[in-house]
Amino acid sequence: MKSIKILLMSLVASILVGCGTTSTVPITGRKQTLLVSDGDVLSLSNQQYQQYMQGAKASSNTANTAMVKRVGQNLANAVVSYLNSNGLSAEVQNYAWEFNLVQDNQVNAWCMPGGKIVVYEGLLPVTQDEASLAIVLGHEIAHAVAKHSAERLSNEYKNQYGTAILGAVVQGSGMSEGTQQLIALGQSLGGALWTSGFSRKQESEADHMGLIFAAMAGYNPQVATSFWQRMAAQSSGSGGLFSDHPSDEQRIKDIQGWMPEALKYYKPKAVTINISSKTSKTNKKSTTKK
Repeated sequence: MKSIKILLMSLVASILVGCGTTSTVPITGRKQTLLVSDGDVLSLSNQQYQQYMQGAKASSNTANTAMVKRVGQNLANAVVSYLNSNGLSAEVQNYAWEFNLVQDNQVNAWCMPGGKIVVYEGLLPVTQDEASLAIVLGHEIAHAVAKHSAERLSNEYKNQYGTAILGAVVQGSGMSEGTQQLIALGQSLGGALWTSGFSRKQESEADHMGLIFAAMAGYNPQVATSFWQRMAAQSSGSGGLFSDHPSDEQRIKDIQGWMPEALKYYKPKAVTINISSKTSKTNKKSTTKK
């Protein structure tokens, strides 16, 4: 009976993997296997996004809010143009872009699948100008374009079935309880390492793609180095073995390595406007060179 159970679980796992679709990530060309559909991911993410926005407080700073929407839309236009020009027009229908600035002091921003993007006010003193904001928004948009959420969800499906199969094998092997516990601990640690490594790979890929998207939208990608240096000064961690982000040093080194590629796409056309630190509705804006 135990052998039949293991066989059936293995068969289900193989069917799941076999039913996955293989796609290519734009810009990087990395192959990925997805076990979930775009429709399923978009439906789930839209629900989560709507729930978040119902409880969020929109920024009262009209100048900064307009800037976030403007920079975001410039990037979205560049991404849509790239997809249409590279045989990926079918992907465009997956995006209904929204760009929001909310009252939150965290130095953060995020993007849901489908192009729902939220920027926290706490990020703006670190970005300081539109070009640096474009680096952040490009990174977040890249997560959506690369379907990282669907990939992570697919990974969880595979991991759950792998855990169940190994558990059945161990329990049916006659091993002592202590040995089983050691194997379970090793499996847990191995899963954590694999998952964090997977996330670091996605974060690095989003850095790469985001740099290119910012350049495509007319923002100088060279500001990325100084921006991430400022971000590093805000960070207390260095991207250890279990970190889901690259270390600050590695991230900056990688960005500098991608810079020649990004500059090939860069055609200055976006005006950089310094970010207002005030919260009133009548903030003055200062324009710098393109």
